[in-house]
Amino acid sequence: MTYLLHLETATKVCSVALSCNGELIALREDASQEYSHSEKLTIFIQEVVQEAGITLQNLHGVSVASGPGSYTGLRIGVSTAKGLCYALDIPLISVDALVSMAKIAQKKYPEQTLCPLIDARRMEVYSGIYSSDLTLLKPISADIMDENSYAEFEPFIYFGDGAEKLNLIWENRKCLFDVSIQATATGQIEIAYEKYLSKELENVAYFEPFYLKDFVSTQKK
Repeated sequence: MTYLLHLETATKVCSVALSCNGELIALREDASQEYSHSEKLTIFIQEVVQEAGITLQNLHGVSVASGPGSYTGLRIGVSTAKGLCYALDIPLISVDALVSMAKIAQKKYPEQTLCPLIDARRMEVYSGIYSSDLTLLKPISADIMDENSYAEFEPFIYFGDGAEKLNLIWENRKCLFDVSIQATATGQIEIAYEKYLSKELENVAYFEPFYLKDFVSTQKK
């Protein structure tokens, strides 16, 4: 049996899943509006392992959201994944955060064009647009959105924590907002298992998240 741990920290959602042979067996996540990764990620890891009745030593690999997304969230997720992989001498697997969300949406909308959106503050989002078979139609980018953004890809389903702010300005568009689809570690399971079997693995020492934009810190007034 192949046990894989999956960490999703690209958005405000802190999500940890455990799978066996590509099937979900345990899940813990916090989808509150506050970033809780530093407080809850390691706790969730312990809980899913205990629920499955195994130990960390039984793990065969760890997958982690590679980005784009929250700079701090990605740093926490990747550093935790790398620490586990180094300590346990197991492979590290990266899964694009947008593809992971699109994988979830594909199950609900198997014949639709999919547009996962991750909030990048104000009217900016990280996005990609995917066909029903998850072929990338629009390259992953950070875009400032307006009423007509992505009109050439209509009709499509859009979702994620960057989608809600577009619901009003896109209400007359040929696109559907699904609030139920958010970032979750369960979206990594099938992708990570396939990568594990095909040995599409990352270098634990040198892997870095895909931030897409440079980190900009702000000073308190």
